[in-house]
Amino acid sequence: MAQLVWKMVKPEIGLSMLYCLGEPFSKMAEQIPEAKTTYVELVDDGLHALDKKKVAALNRIKQCYDKKYTVHAPFVGINIALPPSPLLNTTLRRLKNSIVNAAALDCEMWVFHPGLRTATSMFYPGMDWARNLESVRLLFRFARDHGVEACVENIMEAFVMKNVDEFRRFYDEIGEDIGLAFDTGHANVVGELEGFLTGFSDKIVHVHAHDNHGKSDEHLGVGYGNIDWDIVAKHLKRASFSKAVIIESVEHIDESIQRLERLLL
Repeated sequence: MAQLVWKMVKPEIGLSMLYCLGEPFSKMAEQIPEAKTTYVELVDDGLHALDKKKVAALNRIKQCYDKKYTVHAPFVGINIALPPSPLLNTTLRRLKNSIVNAAALDCEMWVFHPGLRTATSMFYPGMDWARNLESVRLLFRFARDHGVEACVENIMEAFVMKNVDEFRRFYDEIGEDIGLAFDTGHANVVGELEGFLTGFSDKIVHVHAHDNHGKSDEHLGVGYGNIDWDIVAKHLKRASFSKAVIIESVEHIDESIQRLERLLL
């Protein structure tokens, strides 16, 4: 009888260019070939905001150096939970443009944030939640129509969705098969690292890996905060996670890559 050969499922380690967001696009682009990972996450914001010229340059790099891209959607000043208004329309146009550029890059994943509560949320109970759901559906369907896989990230603080209970409600109500971009640092700040890993193991399609001390979003190198990385590794392995784990630290980059490789690969 022929023996079955089991292939161990492993994730792909990637690197977010967030660590050099303050540098000119040209300098950031020069660092992509030097990245010690195949996966590179581009940040579509600030000096690195995507346009046709930048997309063309990034595609040349991709072809020459055999890289795979994921894209983090714009996030500065972005709020998809705003009430219907010209500002919301402008916001959604900006995000749709990001999706179009992500499609032109043949990206593996487009990651975006849920909406934010505002100073007037208390006067309109439930409005920002409803608007957030509607905007998420719109963006998810727009991405799907453009051949882009979109996933929503767990955030913290003033966001409409930040903890396990809110994400559970989100998945009960959204009516779409949208994946979760699990962010280790954000989950640690809200004190629900393991809660997200156990509660949404079937939803996690992308991971942002960075560390902190549980108080603020420090984006430290892996092992430089108080996150228990053995727990993270245990749950990802148990879930047979095989997609990208993106290092989103802004310091100790190479060391973070090496640590995650030892834990996950």
